Amino acid sequence: MSQGPPLPPLEQTVPEVVVQRLPQYVRVLGALVREEVEVVSSHQLGERLQTTPAQIRKDLSYFGRFGKQGRGYSVGNLQRQLKDILGLSRQWNVGLVGVGRLGLAILSYPGFAPEGFRIVAAFDADPTQVGQNIGGVGVYAMDDLARMVQEMDISIGVVAVPGMHAQQVVDRLVECGVRAILNYAPTSPQTHEGVRIRNIDPVLSLQSMTYYLMGPERGENGQSQE
Repeated sequence: MSQGPPLPPLEQTVPEVVVQRLPQYVRVLGALVREEVEVVSSHQLGERLQTTPAQIRKDLSYFGRFGKQGRGYSVGNLQRQLKDILGLSRQWNVGLVGVGRLGLAILSYPGFAPEGFRIVAAFDADPTQVGQNIGGVGVYAMDDLARMVQEMDISIGVVAVPGMHAQQVVDRLVECGVRAILNYAPTSPQTHEGVRIRNIDPVLSLQSMTYYLMGPERGENGQSQE
């Protein structure tokens, strides 16, 4: 593993929005590596990420010094160090709860494993689903959750159940020691101290976009025109 910059002191809190931008930096740097670009400036990164060079420099400053003024960043080195900071230099085992249509789609998605996220087990409350093997992933009963989290070293939970069951599933995952949860259910479960939950709801994203599509039908004060 590469020697990265010193991590920020414990008393320094990195804003969550900065942490959420780091994977975008890693993705762009990966593209530059494939393009055989060796050095990149904050201005060039800003163009690719549609942000300002000052924002990039500020984000990176939370984690140390990476480049040299006037010389830019070493693409490969910066990518490696950011991956170390994000914990992407290792594999993370993932447990999926819910093997309905959405869960099956998640299981069949090929993009997780190449990035270091391996779904090692799936869980469902429906006894007709238990015992199946879907793409090499076994489906277990919810009663087996605690045991499998320990045996398979599951660090991340993915929730793909109906909204009415999401909070219960999140609570069970937390009880079993899971501290990072990706929630696809159409609801926002209550959070637990020390647990990170990311909610993904495409319907909410679509609803926010229609605001802009309605632009011509609103007045300057945002009120709809009759």
